[in-house]
Amino acid sequence: MSREKLKIGEISKPRFEFRTFGQDFEEQHYRMSRLSVPVPEKVWERHSEEIYILSRTNDINNTKIRDGKMDIKTYVQTVDKLEQWNPLMKGEFPIAAKVLKEDVFPAFQVENLPKLTRETYSFGEFMEMVRQHPDLQAVRVDKERYGYMVNDTICEFGYVLINGAQVATINSESTEVEDIKKTMEDVGLEGFENINYLQAIKRVIGMINKPLAN
Repeated sequence: MSREKLKIGEISKPRFEFRTFGQDFEEQHYRMSRLSVPVPEKVWERHSEEIYILSRTNDINNTKIRDGKMDIKTYVQTVDKLEQWNPLMKGEFPIAAKVLKEDVFPAFQVENLPKLTRETYSFGEFMEMVRQHPDLQAVRVDKERYGYMVNDTICEFGYVLINGAQVATINSESTEVEDIKKTMEDVGLEGFENINYLQAIKRVIGMINKPLAN
């Protein structure tokens, strides 16, 4: 079977991913940068301001909002401790009540859903519904990311502010599990816990009583 050639910064079929969060990955970042092949300038350094919607009862659907657009990914499977996620929904504000009822709020897996009385909802109106729900929490996440490619895996090191608390993250993703495992070995990430964004944010804000990788 022919392998798909990954292109950094472009969409491919669903990938597996290793990612971890902590305070210090400077040595691993250095090795990643030295082992990387040249990458497009557009991914050298990227900055974004995002809002993640966290649910106390959900760990399989990852909902974030960036530039007025909502993106929901859902967990598929774990293979050799690497997670695979698929797109579940993409939407844009103002967003239809039908989409909120059938796609967005079910992804949070919460009870006592708000009554939707109009056809569409603005970003502010949606955020107010989130604010009023006892099991939902909106978290501001500012990302400063540096892109690389090692062993044909798309890699990244970043500084992340989670409601103002700074942590570091580093990852490798690919459609090929063995390529990620080789990259983890080469970069020095073996032994670190695989922590996705949902888990990391919940740990930082205290929704999960567990530390990060270091």
